[in-house]
Amino acid sequence: MKNIFSLIVVLFVFCSCGAQNTTTDIKKETSVLETTARPKLIVGIVVDQMRYDYLTRFESKFGDGGFNRMINEGFNCKNNHFNYVPTYTGPGHASVYTGTTPKTHGIIGNNWYDKEIKESVYCAGDDNVTSVGTEDKAGKMSPHRLQTTTIGDENRLFTQMQGKTIGISLKDRGAILPAGHTANAAYWFHGRDEGRWISSSFYMNDLPQWVKDFNTSDKAESYLKEWDTFYDISTYTESGVDENTFEGGFKGKEKATFPYDLKALSKDNRGFDILKATPYGNDLTTDFAIAAIKAENLGQDKTTDVLAVSYSATDYVGHNFGVNSKEVQDTYIRLDKDLERLFNYLDSTVGQGEYTVFLTADHGAVDVPSYLHSVKVPAGYVDNKDRKVKLNTFLNTTYGTEDIVENISNDQIFLDRAKVKALGLKLSEVQDAIAMEELSYTNISKVYTATTMSTTSFSKGVEELLQNGFNQKRSGDVILVNDSAFISYSKTGSTHGSGLNYDTHVPLLFFGKGIKHGQTFDKTVIPDIAPTISALLGISFPNGATGQPLGFVID
Repeated sequence: MKNIFSLIVVLFVFCSCGAQNTTTDIKKETSVLETTARPKLIVGIVVDQMRYDYLTRFESKFGDGGFNRMINEGFNCKNNHFNYVPTYTGPGHASVYTGTTPKTHGIIGNNWYDKEIKESVYCAGDDNVTSVGTEDKAGKMSPHRLQTTTIGDENRLFTQMQGKTIGISLKDRGAILPAGHTANAAYWFHGRDEGRWISSSFYMNDLPQWVKDFNTSDKAESYLKEWDTFYDISTYTESGVDENTFEGGFKGKEKATFPYDLKALSKDNRGFDILKATPYGNDLTTDFAIAAIKAENLGQDKTTDVLAVSYSATDYVGHNFGVNSKEVQDTYIRLDKDLERLFNYLDSTVGQGEYTVFLTADHGAVDVPSYLHSVKVPAGYVDNKDRKVKLNTFLNTTYGTEDIVENISNDQIFLDRAKVKALGLKLSEVQDAIAMEELSYTNISKVYTATTMSTTSFSKGVEELLQNGFNQKRSGDVILVNDSAFISYSKTGSTHGSGLNYDTHVPLLFFGKGIKHGQTFDKTVIPDIAPTISALLGISFPNGATGQPLGFVID
């Protein structure tokens, strides 16, 4: 009996040890899954005003470590488009990270007329917060007008606020809208006579020491130097001639030609702000992003972090010099070097194959219409003043007053609905009458009313794009569509905002952990990005997401 009892004890101990070892093994396997299944760091890169054809037009000038590394090792979506209008910076950044369009996330422009408070508002402006890092009002910003969550928000919620989210951009909106509502920080560059990175009290009460150290390092000052082409300018055969009549240039320099003495020119060009319109603005952004990765220990543990980087200098250069300029080409050649520098740093700190990157743009841009016109492509400039005079004449003749129109902005007409009602008029009939009047004006292609956008479902064409960009609470009563390549802008430099291919067709590259190698010509749209990253991480999609995960991208 004693021997049997001893045997039972031995068996019990053996089984207990085995069970304990099995539990330990399971914990080890779970731990391994937690640390290997998900990337340690998601890096979202938005290149402001990057047309898709810059990838192909400047390809021969790119090295192997930037754009081409993403293409050669990652996945290239070659037919990627914005699926809404307007194609501006604020809506673009919001759409990339929320996985939906202005119809849902509410950022209908960089600025828009607020129908409730009867004044124009800025997409990131917030008078209820204070500037951090400057006494200037440039820090009074937050994401409070963004109505949905972002990838960063969802990752923060999924990780019980352990995963960090940080947004970085020369532009406040380029940092704030991608970072979302729960971000640890968003930083943007305040130029003029300060040249420093700042934030707002929405995120913090004081800048971290590493940001203060960066600001006192004179890094920004070091870029106030000569800007000449990276390679011999004679090899820049993929862009137009350096001296032409289609570029803006800088105050204080007679011709918009290389080289540019930025230190000397800064005095007449808002001080440090001149850096924003040169490739050195992207260099500075990369410097700051690398400093953030190091100081904040991004990607250094098993919990995924999110870093949103927006390269804004490309947009400033494009607006100033135009998409066919030598200045734009040089900016992208230098940006390619910045990407290589960033990826190399990520390889050495986070670890090669341990992070995931996506790269896209917030919109494209039109060739300078005056240049297009010179080569016999239909293009030109709209006369908004003439349109307004004609519209006021129509309103006075038809309704006895022009006061029923409250605001005209962003190709939208906002009516004073109280005035319309007081005059005993039917809102939809007034909208229709103004729409038909506007349609008769030169260089207006199409006109739609808010009533039509709210009651009719469109599934193709510019009508679908307009509807995806139409927010019932925030958008206007009448929406105008200009002729192709006809813009409201100066006769030098490029702009954007339409639903045409030059504004909608932008790059979409995925690269790194969990990403297949390949390419597709199948159409993808900007709202697909956030659900794809969410699927890769196994987290909830942003709460308003309407895009679909691109399964063919994920390994």
